[in-house]
Amino acid sequence: MENQNIISKNNITHLPDRQEYGHSKSRNDTEKSNNHTILKAANISKVYESPAGDTVILKNINFSVKKGEFVSIVGPSGSGKSTLLNIIGALDRPTTGKIYLKNVDIFSLSDRKIAKTRNQMIGFIFQSYNLINRTTVLANVEIPAVIAGMDGQKTTQRALNLLQILGIKDKASVKPLNLSGGQQQRVAIARALMNNPAMILADEPTGNLDTKTGEDVFKLLKMISSKYNRTIVMVTHNRDLAEETDKTIYVRDGKIEKEITN
Repeated sequence: MENQNIISKNNITHLPDRQEYGHSKSRNDTEKSNNHTILKAANISKVYESPAGDTVILKNINFSVKKGEFVSIVGPSGSGKSTLLNIIGALDRPTTGKIYLKNVDIFSLSDRKIAKTRNQMIGFIFQSYNLINRTTVLANVEIPAVIAGMDGQKTTQRALNLLQILGIKDKASVKPLNLSGGQQQRVAIARALMNNPAMILADEPTGNLDTKTGEDVFKLLKMISSKYNRTIVMVTHNRDLAEETDKTIYVRDGKIEKEITN
């Protein structure tokens, strides 16, 4: 039985920065940056064309996310929230509109620069974990840094530090298939943090977990945001969890129905 109480406020605040990408900041710098806008969605629409006619998925979406905010996106199935998350993460392009990440118009960049930006500035957490089962936990966590060309020794040390913080360093040499769902999601969280991204995107991160484990994973995300000033955007069906984030954006029929500060 996995230890659900291993994450503490003390060890999460020592989450290591990736200094070689220039992210290490003083306390004053961090406090001053709290009001900075990390993400801005401007007039985002998404339409799929087919011989049978156009299917409108998103209509004129506008919102922004500040540094250190934990924002939830809630809506029924088919509302367009996962499509919106894919566009925010530069995994899909909008039909019209722009996404600004740290004031950079992402889709004005070349495909190569979009891929580089996505690797270095965005961390992803998926409902089904998306881990590579044929390799170890450590190797899974290292993948974003390997792609970015980070030094091998520093990559391994940072990955081990993250696994220790998340309470699963002892699983570093284990393959993900041999872990519980909660442990696999912790591996996915460590991987998302590997390149010290500007923003973490979580698509139903508790969806495949039982209630207790899901609550523990959510508390971990909340602590990462509140104690280490991480910006997180999470899609969820769970309104109870959504109400515990800093802000909730309700999406219905491809439009923002309302936006509430919790």
